[in-house]
Amino acid sequence: MRETPLSNCERQFLLKAIEEKKRLDGRQTYDYRNIKITFGTDYGCCIVDLGKTRVLAQVSCELVAPKENRPTEGILFFNLELSPMASPAFELGRQSELLVKLNRLLERCLRNSKCIDTESLCVVSGEKVWQIRVDVHVLNHEGNIMDAASIAAIAALCHFRRPDVGIQGEEVTVYSTDERDPIPLSIYHMPICVSFSFFLQGTYLLVDPCEREERVMDGLLVIAMNKHREICSIQSSGGIMLLREQVLRCSKIASVKVSEITDLINRALENDKKVRTEGGKFGFAESIPKQRITVLKSDGALLEVTNLEQKAEGIASGAEPISDLGRASSPVVRAPGTAQVGESLENAWGLEQLEEEEEEEEPVDQTMDEGQEKEEESLYHKKGEVVVISDSEEEDVVILHPETKVKDSDQQTSSSQQQGTGVTKKKKKPVN
Repeated sequence: MRETPLSNCERQFLLKAIEEKKRLDGRQTYDYRNIKITFGTDYGCCIVDLGKTRVLAQVSCELVAPKENRPTEGILFFNLELSPMASPAFELGRQSELLVKLNRLLERCLRNSKCIDTESLCVVSGEKVWQIRVDVHVLNHEGNIMDAASIAAIAALCHFRRPDVGIQGEEVTVYSTDERDPIPLSIYHMPICVSFSFFLQGTYLLVDPCEREERVMDGLLVIAMNKHREICSIQSSGGIMLLREQVLRCSKIASVKVSEITDLINRALENDKKVRTEGGKFGFAESIPKQRITVLKSDGALLEVTNLEQKAEGIASGAEPISDLGRASSPVVRAPGTAQVGESLENAWGLEQLEEEEEEEEPVDQTMDEGQEKEEESLYHKKGEVVVISDSEEEDVVILHPETKVKDSDQQTSSSQQQGTGVTKKKKKPVN
């Protein structure tokens, strides 16, 4: 998924704010965002928050065969991953130009600067050495991934402890943390990257650019330096020409920022070591602030248990007497197993009106029934009219041609009379 490009209005607004020496988050030109370093429960796990940019670094180790050209040196391996969780613009399983550039910068900053003693990682010359693997995962991208990744990687390496090893003849035994205390890595110095962004062809300079400022910038300069003011690596990108004075100015600013960040890492390591030795709580779960949705614990409220009898007597004396409140009426038994208590025993709404309406409706119904019976008798006595009367609620059925029915009925009656006379005649013959 491609990232959403900035509109012309946003681009002009950012550039105009930079010309006026103003930034979106209220920082000054050379200010860093807030840096927070937290360590996990296991050694070698570290999370660095640089503003809203969050990076996780995890260090692991294993015994492998050394390289042929360097049989007495251990191996350092760095891997940085950009997942879609950090930004929708990052694609999973695909190496982008940004990912390749960040991996190269991280290797130059930490491995090529010889900040770790690789010879101390050798177990058996030419056979077994320790391979230290540093996996850096970007959890949230809000600009300046390189600085956050370098801080997280070097802090995780300083915090990491490898297991102790024993050699007896040709056998190599790796002891667990319960058997022997793990051993820290021997680190000479701590190189840290500081990023500088240039705008309007190098006219304006900003430290620690955010994500929107990175979209508008014309060039980027990354300087990796330690607190001894030794430049470990330097890289410029963007295609702009920088003057010598600009590079020297950036190096002076970087030396100040690196010393501040190094002190912050050392203080975080000391606090974690102190908590672990004292047996206190540590890890990511303890670093989450209380009274939030993600935490199901809060400070308990204290209750005063002294002078309870006096308080109860005071409340009872100030209450109204029971006689003034009134007493409930005696229960009324309506049916076996049921009883009602209170004034409103029955619902009498509209009962009298309903009884009166029923009494009025009874004589009206009687008069209606008598009138219907008289009409039915009159209908039967009329000639030439046939009406079907039913007790159902459907409409009365009326025959449209009653004359034909009357004629048919007359013919039926005449034929029946003739048959009757014929029968009488047949009966009279034997008498003669």
